[in-house]
Amino acid sequence: MLILASGSPRRHQILQAAGLQHVVDSVPIDETRQPGETPIDYVLRLAREKAGAVSLPEGAIVLAADTTVAIGDEIFGKPEDEADAARMLRALSGRDHWVYTGIYLLSRKKSINDVAATRVTFLELEDAEIQEYTRSGEPFDKAGAYAIQGLASKFIAGIEGCYQNVVGLPVSLVYRHLKSF
Repeated sequence: MLILASGSPRRHQILQAAGLQHVVDSVPIDETRQPGETPIDYVLRLAREKAGAVSLPEGAIVLAADTTVAIGDEIFGKPEDEADAARMLRALSGRDHWVYTGIYLLSRKKSINDVAATRVTFLELEDAEIQEYTRSGEPFDKAGAYAIQGLASKFIAGIEGCYQNVVGLPVSLVYRHLKSF
């Protein structure tokens, strides 16, 4: 049995689309970034903590993940409000950024902690486009204040790496590691 330690509907949908049967069991954790923590270290730690917060029945595998958007060491998490979403989108406008997803797979016999990194290039955005997008409501539960699979798809000039990682779960990385359990 695979247990998804995440309340993210996108992660649930990605696993379903890949035919990976699972149940959802999510426990909230403190997601405060530690001093000096790199974006990669941050998502790896949060994935470990999310997995550790869930009950682990005999024979089960827990999958936890955390995704963030970063430019250098600056992390763009989920926006607090419309102004914060607009600030993030202005920072991403016309630039490359990285999307990192840390995954943690845990059974009673084994654990694997890994990360996927995808470079995303945004088109130059005008203030009116940013305002229209933030008013759509789509940015508010998304790292970096955008959904590549939604209305923001028109802002994406290119990606290098796993598309599903940007959506929220690098399913091919997860699958490769699941096969080793």
